[in-house]
Amino acid sequence: MIRILLADDHTILRDGIGALLAREADLHVVGEAANGQALLELLAHTPADVVLLDINMPVLDGFEVMPLLRAQFPQVRVLVLSMLDHENYVHRMLEAGALGYVLKNADSTEIIHAIRTVAANQPFLCTEIGLNLLRRLVERTPAPDPLTALPYLPRSGWPAPVAPAAPTGGHAELSGRELEVLQQIAEGFTNAEIADRLFTSKRTIETHRQNIIEKTQTKNTADLIRYAMRAGLIG
Repeated sequence: MIRILLADDHTILRDGIGALLAREADLHVVGEAANGQALLELLAHTPADVVLLDINMPVLDGFEVMPLLRAQFPQVRVLVLSMLDHENYVHRMLEAGALGYVLKNADSTEIIHAIRTVAANQPFLCTEIGLNLLRRLVERTPAPDPLTALPYLPRSGWPAPVAPAAPTGGHAELSGRELEVLQQIAEGFTNAEIADRLFTSKRTIETHRQNIIEKTQTKNTADLIRYAMRAGLIG
């Protein structure tokens, strides 16, 4: 039996994950916490094998609670369950000691497999994150020049090898949802207004805004709008 603690500030998500796991004979939810501090207090008297940990939480968020979890409860395996898909977040949580990272939009089969994998002390990255990281790695790695890569060139009939051109600048890789949020920001709507227009929560929009700023490496909203206009991301 794998004992699981759910740490997420959204009650509806905890209820949904709890209902999903209740169908699995080997998985048992032994407790729930709405923030990192409540999680630490719960672990003090509730043994668990795996913590399903959100990042965006009040009081103590995922980044803040991770070192405390590793220090106080080193035997507990941590599987991050988050909507944050940027590689910086993934890297920070894995560096802090999380054993796995899965997105909230992953299907139920993958989430259950992730829990079992982490419980067995094996690392896990969900498919979407793995593919995104691979794509970004490929985009950042210049392709070898086909001429200079050849071990031998004939003496005649071939032009001299040409040095590879310097890589050209591009714009940040934003998801479709992030582009929607960016357009709304450019039109001057507040986070609350954007949340209403896109039928989501204000916290979700705040997360998207932070992701966009980090991906574009801009400093504030005005800088972000200038960047987006130069890159052709908005009109």
